[in-house]
Parts: sequence; C-alpha cells; structure tokens
Amino acid sequence: MSVMHPLYQQAAEITRDCIGAAIEVHKDKGPGLLESIYEWCFCKELELRGCDVRTRKSVVIRYKNFKREEPLKFDILVNSCLLIETKAVEKVHPIHKAQLLSYMKLLDIPLGLLINFNVEKLTDGVSRLILPQANSPN
Repeated sequence: MSVMHPLYQQAAEITRDCIGAAIEVHKDKGPGLLESIYEWCFCKELELRGCDVRTRKSVVIRYKNFKREEPLKFDILVNSCLLIETKAVEKVHPIHKAQLLSYMKLLDIPLGLLINFNVEKLTDGVSRLILPQANSPN
C-alpha cells in the first residue's frame, strides 16, 4: 500500500504559477540566450511572486552500507517541494529528464519541471515529471 508523497499536493499547487513565471521571463527575453540568463531571471520572477527559491542543498548520499553528506547544486528548488531544471537547448534529450529524476530522488522531491527556454512558445518546452509513486493515494 503506497501513500501519496507529503509534498506532492503543495508542489502540484504551485506548478501552474511557476510555469506562468517562466512564460513571463520568456516573453521578456525570447529564445536564444544562455541558460544562466534564463535561470537568473526565472529565480527573480519566482521571488517576485513570493516563492522561496534555492539552488543548492546538502544531501545524504547512501550507497550500500556507506553514507556521506554531499553539497548538491541544482537549478531551482521552489518552496522546498518543486524541483525545476532550466535548459536553453535545441532539443531536450532523455538524459535531461533522467538527471532531473535523479535529483528529485536524492532530494526526495515529488514533482519536477524541465523547462527549455530555447523554443518559440514556452509551453512547448515544459515537461512535468513525477517521482514514481509520489502521487499515489493510499
């Protein structure tokens, strides 16, 4: 019997506003810039909307009987429940989604967005990823 991830509902509720913030940045900047520019502008837009934004966190890495704390740098963690990976690439590849899922597992974050700003219409560049079983009620 699986239980819904405790942060899933909170993450689902802010997803739409985060996509809206990305659209706002894309309208202002357009496609073709460096990923770092979009990421910075996007963080500022999220902060303007009252979101708590982080770009790094220490995580405990476990491997067999070993564990260690490791500083993990990622693109954007919003309100400690939604992980966002920003891209400015010609094409999103499966490895981009796999990387986001790996980070979601390490951070125990139920929901993620992969946002590619290098598109004409931003909504065409958004992928929503759910940690397996994160949205399964009982």
